[in-house]
Amino acid sequence: MSVMDQTGYTVAVERSPQRIVSLVPSQSELLWDLGVQARLVGCTRYCIHPAELRQSCTVIGGTKRLDVAAVLALEPDLVLANKEENERAIIEQLRAHVPTWTSDIATLADAAAMIAAVGRLCAVSDAAVALNASIEREWRSLPSARAERVAYLIWRKPYMAVARETFIDDVLAQLGFCNVFSDRSRYPETTLTELAALRPDRVLLSSEPYPFGDRHIAEVAAALPASEIDLVDGEMFSWYGSRLALAPRYFRTLLTANTVASGAAS
Repeated sequence: MSVMDQTGYTVAVERSPQRIVSLVPSQSELLWDLGVQARLVGCTRYCIHPAELRQSCTVIGGTKRLDVAAVLALEPDLVLANKEENERAIIEQLRAHVPTWTSDIATLADAAAMIAAVGRLCAVSDAAVALNASIEREWRSLPSARAERVAYLIWRKPYMAVARETFIDDVLAQLGFCNVFSDRSRYPETTLTELAALRPDRVLLSSEPYPFGDRHIAEVAAALPASEIDLVDGEMFSWYGSRLALAPRYFRTLLTANTVASGAAS
């Protein structure tokens, strides 16, 4: 069959793929949860969920720096990639040799479309439909944040924030937060001085890709004494596969804390 991926590229797949290489951690986890883990023959070093995933397939490098020859040596009949996580040149190299389906995800709706598409590609559409229904049900049940103005930081030296046209920004909006960088695009650099001038109610320090920890809270809090500083699980905000079914439980705790804090301050 011929299918169009989320970048507009047409991929020809002759049969239900039996040897799949995934270049994206969240999509590797998705394959596992859709029940086709036995077909996953290659993944990246960052494909850490579930824990046994990397024990059952060959690691072919990172998401940015991967070994194309190692991928091809696995003789895959499908490669799953992502426009943002994987280098364009690598994707084009792989397309010349093997069907390569590439996702492009900026919203929860894009993620749902990706899950449905992977389900069709792997002939497990019923499982994908059930997963999407579960995700939608869980997200509908979430309370909404009290319109707090937030800054979500993903990097340090220089500080980098999440802005519009990103999946994390859409997640923040779905939760009811107002992103103080909504007037900018993608992942702008910023400074603590600028952050202080923006006066966010809350600064969220992500656990990935930069591993913010407890010691960084003090650094940010010193510059923004009026803001609440929180360490958050970056996987819950940025993994757009089956982890979306788990994220609402995490967000419910985060939003409950947010509501209690907001109520105490009002």
